[in-house]
Amino acid sequence: MKVSSSPRTDDRARLGLADALASRRQEIELAVATRIFSFLPPDEVSDPEYVHGLREALSAAVEFGLSIVRSTPEVLPPVPPVLLTQARFAARNDVGLDTVLRRYFAGNVVFTDFLIEQAEEHRLQSSRLQSMLRNQAMVFDRLLSAIAEEYTRESSRRLEAVGQAERVERMLAGELLDGAGLGYDLNRNHLGAIVKGDGAEEVARQLNRGLDAQVMIVCRAEGAVWAWLGSRREIDAEDVRRAASSNFPADVTIVLGEPARGLPGWRLTHQQARAAMPVALSGGRQFVRYGEVALLSSILHDDTLVASLRAIYLQPFERDRDEGRAVRQTLRAYFAAERNISSAASLLGISRQALTRRLRSIERRLGRPIESCALHLEVALQLQGLDDAAEGERDVMAWC
Repeated sequence: MKVSSSPRTDDRARLGLADALASRRQEIELAVATRIFSFLPPDEVSDPEYVHGLREALSAAVEFGLSIVRSTPEVLPPVPPVLLTQARFAARNDVGLDTVLRRYFAGNVVFTDFLIEQAEEHRLQSSRLQSMLRNQAMVFDRLLSAIAEEYTRESSRRLEAVGQAERVERMLAGELLDGAGLGYDLNRNHLGAIVKGDGAEEVARQLNRGLDAQVMIVCRAEGAVWAWLGSRREIDAEDVRRAASSNFPADVTIVLGEPARGLPGWRLTHQQARAAMPVALSGGRQFVRYGEVALLSSILHDDTLVASLRAIYLQPFERDRDEGRAVRQTLRAYFAAERNISSAASLLGISRQALTRRLRSIERRLGRPIESCALHLEVALQLQGLDDAAEGERDVMAWC
């Protein structure tokens, strides 16, 4: 006569087996990692977020396997979100779908080996083991479908993004293309931004916080993000500065153009942001607005002018014992005080007479009055400041 087990007995057997497997979880994870990384190493991708996510996904997949063992056919566990997230990371990093699925197949084989081994140690009835394996196969098939679907969806989104980026670049270059497919109204008031650093895309999407504005995002292959805010009202760049400064990481750089309107303004505000980015990167500044550095941005594109300003206004003092640092400090204080002798002397902690003597000495060595070349001197000092911040590295145009 055939003896049928009760539901309660089945539950005890299933949960006991799951607990035994859980006690060997580290061993299982190590075996799975050894298996899948022996022929599909994780260092195929340089993105640290992808590599870190791969380890997290492996651990989540093992836990998912344990939850299947604990479950009944009537109530099977959902696919863990972290596995879907990693499928998107794989698509973004051009890891092939076949590679992703082969990892799951390999991991499933290792986990199944542990399951059968543990079932034999527990002397589990073959009918119960077969039921568990059927559950596992059913959920595994559902898992692969979900992973493939998420991967394909992300790949399609990336292709659309590439298509949008190409259209944006052509429109910025002046081609008369239909902008209807951008999902952004080009007839509005615009403010262009460029964001660079970890999490740049998320930061760019939050630039309109508190503003009634659209946001258009274009992710660049080199890690920078182009963004535009579009509004029916004129956009105040200082509102954007305040919204951004309270919410972006320390290693992110944000550069803004100036508010402008219509298609020509959409192009111009972006061009301004691009022109200002080298100033931000060279000077190590987190937030730069084009209007604050417009002259310096333009000068940086003229090698002859840059070299001439340094030669005329800085090199005469570089032969000093301190290589001109005291002179630069004096001039910076003088300009910061808007050329007020008393205020500048206070900043430097010296008397008015002492500062006047310093300025006269500087004028003699320059061969001209400071007032006749104040603008050139200020720009030369700003260029020196960029060099000091970047430690001599000024070639930062290649990224954009």
